[in-house]
Amino acid sequence: MINPENSISSTLHALDLIAERHKALSSNVANMHTPNYRRKDISFSQYLGGISSPLETKLAAKMGPSPVTIETTEQKINPAEELSEIQKNSILYTIATRRMTSLITEMRTVINMGNG
Repeated sequence: MINPENSISSTLHALDLIAERHKALSSNVANMHTPNYRRKDISFSQYLGGISSPLETKLAAKMGPSPVTIETTEQKINPAEELSEIQKNSILYTIATRRMTSLITEMRTVINMGNG
């Protein structure tokens, strides 16, 4: 049986991680001409890979093999690549919000059936 509390908790955590990655990516675009700025990124697939929900499995496949870390690199920032990553991250956010909506709808249905 699916535990809605665990599903909501894992989806909330995924939303938090996606939001943090968005901040890092947008910071890269905003600072691409700043001297000595180091590119940042957050990847969290090991966390998501350990969860058995289809949402987290899909997110883990998209995000790559790294654990939850803020990575800084010396590589030059390519605006096209950063914007592409922001778009991918936005799609992941949409998937996660739809999952949360689905969980809430399921809970409302169960509550309404109990009141009927």
